[in-house]
Amino acid sequence: MKLKSRIAKFTGKLSYWFLHNILKGGTSFPGKIAMKIDPKILNTLANDYETIIVTGTNGKTMTTALIVESLREKYGDVLTNPSGSNMQQGIVTAFLAHRDQAASRKIAVLEVDEANVKLVTELLHPSCFVLTNIFRDQMDRYGEIYTTYEKILDGIKLEPKATVIANGDASIFSSVDLPNPKIFYGFNLPSDQAENNLIAPVNTDGVLCPQCNHILHFHDRIYANLGDFFCPNCDYQRPQLTYSVNQIIKQSPNHLKFQMGTKEYNINIGGTYNIYNALAAYAVARYFGLSDDEVASAFAKNKRVFGRQELINYADKEIDLILVKNPVGLDEVLHLLNTEKEDYSLVTLLNANHADGIDTSWIWDGQFEKLHQSQIKKIIVGGQRWHDMSFRLEVAGFNPAQMTTCKTDNDVIAQLAKLPTKKVYILSTYTALLSLRKSMADKNIIQAGM
Repeated sequence: MKLKSRIAKFTGKLSYWFLHNILKGGTSFPGKIAMKIDPKILNTLANDYETIIVTGTNGKTMTTALIVESLREKYGDVLTNPSGSNMQQGIVTAFLAHRDQAASRKIAVLEVDEANVKLVTELLHPSCFVLTNIFRDQMDRYGEIYTTYEKILDGIKLEPKATVIANGDASIFSSVDLPNPKIFYGFNLPSDQAENNLIAPVNTDGVLCPQCNHILHFHDRIYANLGDFFCPNCDYQRPQLTYSVNQIIKQSPNHLKFQMGTKEYNINIGGTYNIYNALAAYAVARYFGLSDDEVASAFAKNKRVFGRQELINYADKEIDLILVKNPVGLDEVLHLLNTEKEDYSLVTLLNANHADGIDTSWIWDGQFEKLHQSQIKKIIVGGQRWHDMSFRLEVAGFNPAQMTTCKTDNDVIAQLAKLPTKKVYILSTYTALLSLRKSMADKNIIQAGM
């Protein structure tokens, strides 16, 4: 290791120790310091690791967590970035923070921001790319979905021998011919509509055939632009799937049971979108030699991760904290809420900082009108753009008298204790979620950090 790299590594580790033991936080700053000293420190830190990059619009954090839990069943210690700090400096911090433990194979599973795939790939040389989906998200940062995919492709093209494990139900992932080995996963559910030509709703992105620009049809559509697609005008269609879900047995806000092949799998989290995340993790696990039993064991152990249906107990309330950041993700969370059998209270926190996307118009594409309003006994509206969300809910048919406006985190926390229901769902954008968690940690409601 070069002297510059040694200094960068030592300084980064020291800053991480100080931030986490004295200041109780810091997920990217140690990486920034190390990169200032040695811009290629990541190459040094990751030199002897097999690296898996997980990227896409939605599901990166949960997919990464499920992959890590699965690989630990067979290989022991696995390095990852569990905080969701998924840009280059955050990934460097993950390596600096990692304490080597017993492992039969050195593996790093890293969530990577779509726009950072090329930068990270140049230094890490991953053996595997995992692609979850691409939806319209933070237009000010990424642009249209095709621009986002180009950013991801710029990284993949640097490693033509790396295996691409992609969501086969997303037509965009088979739209470009790559030399890489490919594994596709998706849904093959029994359907009465299997022979029908289903069409996605008019405001759905990513449904143009990449060969002839005709609108894609579906034998079966799972949600948004995901499903068994085909073009009625040419021969473009969903690629052959290597792994698939063939039955959804049970769904609730806190539990999923589904079947892949002849085996049933359980994960302690809700939402159809999380079945895709589990399927992606399953495909990676099988690629790395795990058996179905080992994967099932790992899935049964899965824990809720930061902001992804994170469960918080406070003032006799069961609070589900859920990150929302774009129309498709929001709609899937709203669908999840409609699987709730009990009455609940709803909290919405909307910010518009750079990390959230400064354009909040996406909340108008979320179908709040489809919520079972009779189950929602009270609404709290907060965040910097509380007035936008309050108006959106009013237009969706909610009674303004049912809503309480909170302009600070402390106000939100105080109102949580007064809610009339035991169950509470908080839907929050990224920076609002970070802020609320910090305020809760300051009050010892939750532990600090992620």
